[in-house]
Amino acid sequence: MTYANFITSFRIILIPIMILFFFFSAEGSRYIVTAVFVIAAITDYFDGFVARKYNQVTNFGKFIDPVADKILVVSSLLLILLDHNKLEIFIPVCIIILREVIISSLREWEAINFKKTIEVNKLGKIKTAFQLFAIGFLLFDGTIFTISTHLIGLYGIYIAAFLSLISMIKYIGFVKKP
Repeated sequence: MTYANFITSFRIILIPIMILFFFFSAEGSRYIVTAVFVIAAITDYFDGFVARKYNQVTNFGKFIDPVADKILVVSSLLLILLDHNKLEIFIPVCIIILREVIISSLREWEAINFKKTIEVNKLGKIKTAFQLFAIGFLLFDGTIFTISTHLIGLYGIYIAAFLSLISMIKYIGFVKKP
């Protein structure tokens, strides 16, 4: 196991910890949920950095990193949706989750039928950054210097949903036609 793959695996281990703390009603559990999410989100950057810097790019890493990202994003979005069962959250959450399912399916299609993988592009990385930023604020769901983190997260999640749609359209253009 490479360091990069270890970091990715650590991100996957953090996800159930985050979920467990979400359901604790103890004082400060929201801070722990947000802190665990932020640590998991930071590992998304570091696993790729370590893999490239130390020449540890592996086929397993290419497979598990996007899976870990999707598990983190989707599980966090579902927690947010559970916490804020409103249409204003439901719409961008649906867009993001459906995009992730569609892109994962297309990647599998490419791998099976054409023995090819399509690398994540810059727009996809920007989309992920907006998602992680917005999710962190929505999970915290409080105030910082009298500014509502929910409102910041809500704007961010709509930007992330828009970028998700654009990146999906761009990605579909790369898929081979039968």
